[in-house]
Amino acid sequence: MTKNKTALFNLHQTNKAKFVEFAGYEMPIQYEKGIVEEHKITRSAAGIFDVSHMGQLFIYGDNKLTEDLEKIFPLNLKELKVFKSKYSFLMNDKAGIHDDLIITKLEEGYLIILNAACKDDDFKIIKELLGKNYKYELKDDRSLVAIQGPNAVQILNDIIPEVNKLNFMSGGWFNYLENKIFVTRSGYTGEDGFEISVPNSLAEKFTKDLMNKGAELIGLGARDTLRLEAGLCLYGHELNINLTPIEANLNWAISKSRLDDMNFIGSAIIKEQLSQGTKQLRVGIQPEGRIIAREKTKIFNDKDQIIGEITSGTFGPSVNGPIAMGYIDSEYSNKNSKIFLEIRGKKHPANICGLPFYKKSYVKGAA
Repeated sequence: MTKNKTALFNLHQTNKAKFVEFAGYEMPIQYEKGIVEEHKITRSAAGIFDVSHMGQLFIYGDNKLTEDLEKIFPLNLKELKVFKSKYSFLMNDKAGIHDDLIITKLEEGYLIILNAACKDDDFKIIKELLGKNYKYELKDDRSLVAIQGPNAVQILNDIIPEVNKLNFMSGGWFNYLENKIFVTRSGYTGEDGFEISVPNSLAEKFTKDLMNKGAELIGLGARDTLRLEAGLCLYGHELNINLTPIEANLNWAISKSRLDDMNFIGSAIIKEQLSQGTKQLRVGIQPEGRIIAREKTKIFNDKDQIIGEITSGTFGPSVNGPIAMGYIDSEYSNKNSKIFLEIRGKKHPANICGLPFYKKSYVKGAA
């Protein structure tokens, strides 16, 4: 099976990227400096991420589109201002998560950013639920480039004036070389930053412009350690079709007004879990010492009973220690609960902790 390549593949090669297959794409896992150094560059300066494998779904329609989307997503889209974004999820009727996503209101419709491995199925599900009255475009002629880190705003503003006026989770259309690009102040690293939808034909030139201003290319390896430090979920790890937003501790992503009407797919289960609780919850976990607990590591209580499993684990360069997330029986989910992790046949002590591990630095503004 032929792997897909993004419009930046040649640029990655030129910069000596190591590649891995991810969601059917050949993607850079790291460059010459390595994952830890790339992580630190993003935290201290500015990193560039090729996330063009993700889905960019534009849906065009009138006010009825907003009403119909509210039947799918647990958001108050009627009150969402144009060019504002919200984190949400596509669920089944049991509140199982098909995908997590970012939805942005446009003047004439919506832009939904979908995970690479889920985008084709998501598109089919959304189109089936909404029907034929709307215009759909799952773009393959546009790249998605992210720039993240404390220097991101200055670098991008030098290339695209006025982007510094955007607040976190807001966006807009800007001009680049006489072409329209869509910029949102968002990202998945725990740093201030931007995600830019740019035509494939301009993606390499745009990325080189960022590099010439001092930003450096960062691979998927560091993107994973950055998002884990920020306590952010990764689909296929913390989220899947058998887990609900309540189990994933994502209650905050359900609009408060929608908790009253409960008129969206999966709402019956959401209502039940909010009132009765869940058997398991996503938590932050800090192993004691320096040992790293990887995905599928079993979690035990002090009576040697299995009470959960790690979904993501790594060494956090910014916190200088091992960090992990996982699902655990709800009765053990309190902060500072003592647990044990089975690593290479031995039990190692760990503690439940709050998320994020690393404090986020987002530029907030009016909703």
